[in-house]
Amino acid sequence: MTTESTPTLETTRFILRELVRADAAALYPTFADEESMRWWSRAPFTDLDDLASYLTENSPGWDARTWAVVDKSGGPAIGRVTVADRGDGICELGYVIAKERMRQGVASEALAAVIAHLFAVDGKRRIYADTDPDNAGSNRLLEKLGFKLEGRLREQWTTHIGRRDSFIWGLLVDEWSSPTS
Repeated sequence: MTTESTPTLETTRFILRELVRADAAALYPTFADEESMRWWSRAPFTDLDDLASYLTENSPGWDARTWAVVDKSGGPAIGRVTVADRGDGICELGYVIAKERMRQGVASEALAAVIAHLFAVDGKRRIYADTDPDNAGSNRLLEKLGFKLEGRLREQWTTHIGRRDSFIWGLLVDEWSSPTS
């Protein structure tokens, strides 16, 4: 596990708290859905326990913090945000939002809170994300948040849908301007 703690963050509509194993049940319908997992580097999950392990246990060489996104009014997790430390003030950002909550601004609001925390509190200097070039929704979201498309890695991943390129999106601390500010 990461040496950094996963602080609770708050936005206008959501609380981001450390993701726990019990959150897997709420997120399972999305992680088991073929359409939702299309652009991931792995096929949809078919076992809840496997998903719970995936969400909460860092693999060797993967130093990450993971937040569950929940409505302020309560209820189950509706999303997940992960930040992997890559050293030298750099981190990688990953996220998924429950299928039924997509296109409601959940990812934008949650990611803005995490990004602000990473730059202002953790002192990160660069955040990047890796997306499939055909994942139009994620690519639009990152652009909206101020990320710059830095490059394309050809055939970077072999996934359940074949060999896929990756877009690398980067955001430097000097470029950050919270969409809510």
